[in-house]
Amino acid sequence: MEAATAPEVASGSKPKVKEAIPADAEQPRAPPGQGAGCPTPQLLPPTEEHPKIWLPRALRQTYIRKVGDTVNLLIPFQGKPKPQVTWTHDGCALDTSRVSVRNGERDSILFIREAQRADSGRYQLRVQLGGLEATATVDILVIERPGPPQSIKLVDVWGFSATLEWTPPQDTGNTALLGYTVQKADTKSGLWFTVLERYHRTSCIVSDLIIGNSYAFRVFAENQCGLSETAPITADLAHIQKAATIYKTKGFAQRDFSEAPKFTQPLADCTTVTGYDTQLFCCVRASPRPKIIWLKNKMDIQGDPKYRALTHLGICSLEIRKPGPFDGGIYTCKAVNPLGEASVDCRVDVKAPN
Repeated sequence: MEAATAPEVASGSKPKVKEAIPADAEQPRAPPGQGAGCPTPQLLPPTEEHPKIWLPRALRQTYIRKVGDTVNLLIPFQGKPKPQVTWTHDGCALDTSRVSVRNGERDSILFIREAQRADSGRYQLRVQLGGLEATATVDILVIERPGPPQSIKLVDVWGFSATLEWTPPQDTGNTALLGYTVQKADTKSGLWFTVLERYHRTSCIVSDLIIGNSYAFRVFAENQCGLSETAPITADLAHIQKAATIYKTKGFAQRDFSEAPKFTQPLADCTTVTGYDTQLFCCVRASPRPKIIWLKNKMDIQGDPKYRALTHLGICSLEIRKPGPFDGGIYTCKAVNPLGEASVDCRVDVKAPN
């Protein structure tokens, strides 16, 4: 009796036993149609593991890469004996000049060194074993920055605002646009400032412009890769004119502030000591400015060097220099202007020092 072959033992199948046949026994005849030269039919090895693919979670949705990025997909599978593994791109064979595939015992790797937009599409992995097969699909999208909007036009300027219009870019970068970024720059500084981000319409109103400045505008397109590299600029400047203001003055009646002299603070009686300077004060209001006259016992003392009279902002003062016993008496301050006159009196007593 012969022993079972090694592959049969390894596969776990039941070993087949061949009986010894005597040399002089009659050999069985071949059935009609099978001559000595006909080939013996080949038997396929038994399937130990059905083919199955484990698609990573990250590849169950569209796999997005930027132009120039590396694509390196590793997808594990099962099947025993080793199955036949094939890849297709949109139903066609892979371009081996751009895409390389390495199939192992338990996984398959698809590799693109520098992805281009032409590499986008649906990739299908097929694992075949005998009459069984398993398939998995991976959608790859290769994107890049969008092109700039085709044109931008300044439609209208009024008050502190300007209206803009533009057309979408011809090339969106192989993906949907996220919106537009609108910027302004005044001619004085030349600096660009963003006024709208990810704006979805193709027209807008820019407000809060400064009177007296002139503005230029530009628009960028934006997608997942970022802003377009360039942006069109308005050919015309938006001049924010200063509105002409007309001031109308209201007529008013001229007020007459003229008045006759009137003392608002009278003179006060005082007692002084011989040899010590003394000052008298009073306040007067009048328009036009009045003439001030000082009297002692009803006698004009203007020009007497013993006295010094001053008037400032309606405050009248009289200084008596080193008074003596004969300097006491009634002192009068009189204010006179064309509308009238007024006067105030006080008594000054001079005493000898103790």
